[in-house]
Amino acid sequence: MGDEPPTYEAEPTTLPIVDPEELRDLVPDTVLEGARYGTLTLRAASLRGDSARYRGEPRRDALLAVRFGIGDSALVLVAVASGQPAAPGVHRVARELCEWIAEAVGRNQARLTEDIHTANRGALSSGLHRLTDRAYGRLRAGATVRGLAPADHTASVRCLLLPAHPACRTRVFFGVGDGGLFRLRDGVWQDLEPAGGEQDTVGGPVLGYGGGRPSAQPPHPPNPPYAQADPSSAAPTDPDPDPDADSDPAPAPAHGPFRFRASVARPGDTLLLCSSGLAEPLRGEAALADRLAERWDSAEAPGLAAFLADAQTGVKGYADDRTAAAVWEA
Repeated sequence: MGDEPPTYEAEPTTLPIVDPEELRDLVPDTVLEGARYGTLTLRAASLRGDSARYRGEPRRDALLAVRFGIGDSALVLVAVASGQPAAPGVHRVARELCEWIAEAVGRNQARLTEDIHTANRGALSSGLHRLTDRAYGRLRAGATVRGLAPADHTASVRCLLLPAHPACRTRVFFGVGDGGLFRLRDGVWQDLEPAGGEQDTVGGPVLGYGGGRPSAQPPHPPNPPYAQADPSSAAPTDPDPDPDADSDPAPAPAHGPFRFRASVARPGDTLLLCSSGLAEPLRGEAALADRLAERWDSAEAPGLAAFLADAQTGVKGYADDRTAAAVWEA
């Protein structure tokens, strides 16, 4: 897409250099994942950017999709993380951050599922904020042990919580750092990115599409029982006047503002969570937004191979890793 062909080849050329003593740290060029529960179908892909493929660098993005629980009480977590450019071991940092958040979600799966089913938005927002802060605390501790600057030993992370029960269409987003959250509804892309600490928590429109609305601010709800109280992470809530969605910013800690949004899906929606490697060209190149809207505005989710082909559509000037998780609503 764009006025000129992308700078780099679309296929891998050089493998990353690896230490024979650290073969467990190998990162595959591409990861694909998928699932179907109740009314939702999940497709996810993480692929090395064209620039990293050309230079023989490992993929900095990490993707983790896991299920906790069984039957209608199950909870699916999709976590996407992106390490800092040019920092040592960034692929390990991204993977660890996803795993630590998954551990915390798994330990609290029963209560999280209950809060999602009962629309306990306040408990979800403050509890997930604490779980995320603890994961970043572990990263800071690891940086200290390794003698690294915390700014070099961190990553952006974005997560979706998806209940498996077919009667529950609440989709919960939370995270810290760069990336994107979009919804394809009736053939139109809407940018749902919570601003994090700003009044307009819906975010601006994708180029040529959608739009955001300002919101009001009532007091913050009580702390949830599944997270230990932490006054430093308390924040005012900020509900979205759109009846289908709620957003909740928080004060910006050292690793960036916490972002939260709980939305109610409609039949025919496609919800897209992605790293900045896809969010930036989707916002900046209308032709890409048009193409993906045409490809993904359907009742049936694409197969894994077709989803990968769509996600890696080349755009001149955008060569970073791309990770995308999309949810089709039956």
